[in-house]
Amino acid sequence: MSNTEVVIESNCKSAFGVGASFGPMTSRPSLSFERSCWEAGETTVVGVDEVGRGAWAGPLTVGAAVVAPHGRVNGIRDSKQLRPHVRKQLFGRIDRWARAWSVGHATPAECDQVGMTEALRLATRRALDLLPVAPDRVLLDGNVNFVNWRPSKALVQGDRRCLSIAAASIMAKVVRDRIMAVLAADFPPYRFESNKGYPAPVHRAALATHGPCAIHRLSWAFAESLPDAEPVPSPAHGDSEAALATYAQASAPTGTTLF
Repeated sequence: MSNTEVVIESNCKSAFGVGASFGPMTSRPSLSFERSCWEAGETTVVGVDEVGRGAWAGPLTVGAAVVAPHGRVNGIRDSKQLRPHVRKQLFGRIDRWARAWSVGHATPAECDQVGMTEALRLATRRALDLLPVAPDRVLLDGNVNFVNWRPSKALVQGDRRCLSIAAASIMAKVVRDRIMAVLAADFPPYRFESNKGYPAPVHRAALATHGPCAIHRLSWAFAESLPDAEPVPSPAHGDSEAALATYAQASAPTGTTLF
């Protein structure tokens, strides 16, 4: 049995158990996948999800969450289904409930240098390395299993079906939004506090006028049509180490030691 698998069917025959049934795909995630892992002796199950893959600026951020088998936080959903104020409320509740959680990042420069797939692996590795516990199983959203250094499974629509993945998506989204709001002060024309680095009209207009800044992903196709200008420099993004330190400072909530 392979340590890295992709689970596509909702009624799957896999390491979760022959004939294990998790019912139809739903927008309300459950602990079915985690329970199957726990029953198989995999004590520490980590849900993983990313945010920022489609952004033109800012980091690629990966959340990792180890949910508790007891207790409950109502309302956890895929972060894309939630309003910002609801995500913020759930962020605090998940922080108190989860056994552990963390986030990892790949900088815009790293996304340019190694490509999105490798950047995703890099951010995920950083997130997992920050956890105070070693995963027995990693559950990740999507149909491609890019975690090849840990026992893992990719779940299609995992962010809608699997509670730990949905929780990870919320933690990653709230942290990345905080980072973009802080970085917005250094690059005011782009209004990153509102668009979070995605190609909203005001962001596109600023690019057409000013060209890229230090946190834009310059290897992406949109950069080919930009004015011939040097990116706005930023000491905080002179190298990956400085950028990651900036992200950590911007996103660390009071009392949290996981960054």
